[in-house]
Amino acid sequence: MVRTQVQLTEEQFAALKAASIAEGVSVSELIRIALDRFLETRGAAGLKERTERAIAAAGKFKSGLGDLAKRHNEYFAEAAGYEPAETSGQGEEK
Repeated sequence: MVRTQVQLTEEQFAALKAASIAEGVSVSELIRIALDRFLETRGAAGLKERTERAIAAAGKFKSGLGDLAKRHNEYFAEAAGYEPAETSGQGEEK
């Protein structure tokens, strides 16, 4: 193994220490586990899996809205709690 040094905020370290106690593993082991999971989702295999899942989900849901393709940004902004902006195309929080 390679030894490295990482700087964390006080809050990050406290949460990490509590999680290591709860999981019954060292802080170092918990960081290695978290890093492995992060790398799995970022690598080619993770991208391939996410792409396959997205393709499998395509077309499986019905919105019941005849104009969803045309007005998807407005519907998304409404669902997310944003008011569509009049000029910029960006939403502003309600």
